[in-house]
Amino acid sequence: MAEGSYKQFCPVSMAAEILCTRWTMVLLRELGAGSTRFNDLRRGVPRMSPALLSKRLKDLELAGIVGRVAVEGEPGIYEYHMTRAGHDVKAVVVAVGTWGKRWVESKSSLKNLDPSLLMWDMRRNINPVPIPKRRNVIQFMYPELPAAQRYWWLVVEPNKEVDLCSIDPGFDVDLYISTDLRTMTSVWMGWKPIGAAISDGDITMTGNRQFSDTIQTWLKLSPFAHEKQLVAA
Repeated sequence: MAEGSYKQFCPVSMAAEILCTRWTMVLLRELGAGSTRFNDLRRGVPRMSPALLSKRLKDLELAGIVGRVAVEGEPGIYEYHMTRAGHDVKAVVVAVGTWGKRWVESKSSLKNLDPSLLMWDMRRNINPVPIPKRRNVIQFMYPELPAAQRYWWLVVEPNKEVDLCSIDPGFDVDLYISTDLRTMTSVWMGWKPIGAAISDGDITMTGNRQFSDTIQTWLKLSPFAHEKQLVAA
């Protein structure tokens, strides 16, 4: 954490030396959201190189924010868990995100569209309660994207984490959702109500009516979606 030291005793500068290196706050967001394994963390920060991710995790270990734990029965595999200091920093990450939602205009944010990050975030905010207690498959389609990024599948099964696939998992699809990435991102971030996007024809759904009619109950939005934007859009 010696990179770019401010050489000041002020707590703000000392904290900034740890938290404000490139990608660190974003990585802390992902750790705080519950990702613990290296490959899952990579999916949450898809534009971060593996080498830099490894370095930042080591930096956070040295700072006492993250602890590395060997996974029993899986030689060479580790999980990264927040320490007491790490859990304490979650409030800082949330505060930064809240400020960003309020004061960074949506047009600027929507220049940075990323289907991998959007779908990964959506995956962990699926509410399984209103979904039938069996395997359920929801396919998202973004027709304007290149073929490799166009199709995504969410597999929801009882007592399992929701699985995200970018390659067809081979299961029957219960609900097809077709939209463009900008619209889905706007909905996810709370800039456009999903009901309005459906009414406007920006989101179309075919398949299981139970899914399509209850989408506003099982598709939870970004934790920051409820924050009102205070700067002109």
